[in-house]
Amino acid sequence: MKDVTLGDTEIAGALAGLSGWAREGTAIQRTYRFDDFKSAIVFVNAVAALAERENHHPDLTIRYKDVTVSYWTHSAGGVTARDVDLARKVDTLLPDPRS
Repeated sequence: MKDVTLGDTEIAGALAGLSGWAREGTAIQRTYRFDDFKSAIVFVNAVAALAERENHHPDLTIRYKDVTVSYWTHSAGGVTARDVDLARKVDTLLPDPRS
């Protein structure tokens, strides 16, 4: 089944239920802030493991204690329900990220 890009209204509705996530161009993203670099890398490794299990990989940007996770479905050219689902799952990896 082919992933279908969500419309602006659908994306806005999905983001309303995702704390800290925002639309950035053709993607949705969130920046997580940690106490130290090591904690940030532990989080990145957890995101990587999730991405491998789900076979859906985000763009990750690491800036010392800040990690930005960005999801969009390349083959669909924008945000799909799969991206929203994975954003929700990333939020559950750490119970209290310092976003």
